[in-house]
Amino acid sequence: MGGIGKTTLAKAIYNKFEGSFEGRSLLANVREVANQPITGLVGLQKQLLNDILKSKGHIKFDSVAKGIEMIRERLPYKRALVIIDDADDLHQLKAIARKRDWLGPGSRIIITTRDKHLLEQIGVDGTYMAEEMDENEALELFGWHAFESGYPNQEYLDLSKRVIRYCQGLPLALEVVGSFLIKRPTAEWESHLEKLERCPDGDIQKILRISFDGLPNQEKREIFLDISCFFIGMDKDYVTQILDGCGFFATIGIRVLIERCLVTVSEQNQLMMHDLVRDMGREIVYENAHGHPEKLSRLWKREDVTNVLCDESVSTFPVIKF
Repeated sequence: MGGIGKTTLAKAIYNKFEGSFEGRSLLANVREVANQPITGLVGLQKQLLNDILKSKGHIKFDSVAKGIEMIRERLPYKRALVIIDDADDLHQLKAIARKRDWLGPGSRIIITTRDKHLLEQIGVDGTYMAEEMDENEALELFGWHAFESGYPNQEYLDLSKRVIRYCQGLPLALEVVGSFLIKRPTAEWESHLEKLERCPDGDIQKILRISFDGLPNQEKREIFLDISCFFIGMDKDYVTQILDGCGFFATIGIRVLIERCLVTVSEQNQLMMHDLVRDMGREIVYENAHGHPEKLSRLWKREDVTNVLCDESVSTFPVIKF
C-alpha cells in the first residue's frame, strides 16, 4: 500500500550495495515521470543509459524504440544495479528492462510498485511484500519525527501510543503526524488526535488515494467503496455473491484490489483493510456528497441513516448498512 516504505527500502538497498556493481541507476518516481509530456519514458531511458555508462548526459535519442535499441546494444556488458521505483504500467518496464539479458551477468533489478500483478506480468524472480511496522518500530520512527529522538518523552508516552494505534504501523502516517506534533503542548496533541479520529489527515489521504485513482475502471472503484463502507471483516465468498448480485464482476474485482494492496484476505477468508485505507474510501464517499447526507452514495453511520430516513424531502435513498 502507499506510504508503507517501499521507496525508502529500495533506496537503502541501493545505497548499501551500489559500490558492488560496475554501473548503477536509481529511477525514482517512474509513474510520475513516465507521464510527463516532455521527458516521459524517453527521459527514463536516457537516465538509465547515462547513469550506467557514466556519459554525463551525452546520449541523445528521441523515441522509446530507439531507447530500447540503445539499451540492448550498450548495457549487456555492464554488471549493474537498477532500481525502478513506483512503476504502475507494463509499458514502463518493457521500455526500461524487458529482459534480463538487457544487462550484464550478475546484474540486479529491483522494482517497487503498488500492483503485485505487474510484477507477475514482467516475470520477476521473487517478490517481497512490504509490511507495517510493529509497535516498537513505529514508536521509534514516530519518536524521531515528534521528538527528534528514538523514543517519546515520558510526559507524552500515552499520547504517543494513541498515535501508534491510529497509524497502525504505516510509516508515512507516523512521519506526517509526528512532524506536525513536534514541539506542541499536550493539549494540542489531544486536540489533533480527536480531529484525526473524526477527519483523516489530508497529506496521508493524498498518498493513499493514488492507489484508488489508479484502479483500471469505475467498477473496481465502486467495489472498493462498498467494501470500505460495508464489508470489512465479512467472508470473501459471501461478499462476492452480494456484489455479483448487484451487477459487478466481483471475483476479478476483488482480486485486483488485493493485487493493488487495497484489500487483504485473512486466514479465515475475511476481507480486511487497513484502517487508514478504509477511512480514505469513506472520505471519498463524503466528498462526493458535498456535505449533504441525503446525497451520500452509501450510508453506514447511524446518525447519517437517521437523518436521511427522517428527512421527508428525500425521495430516493442511498445504499444503507443495517
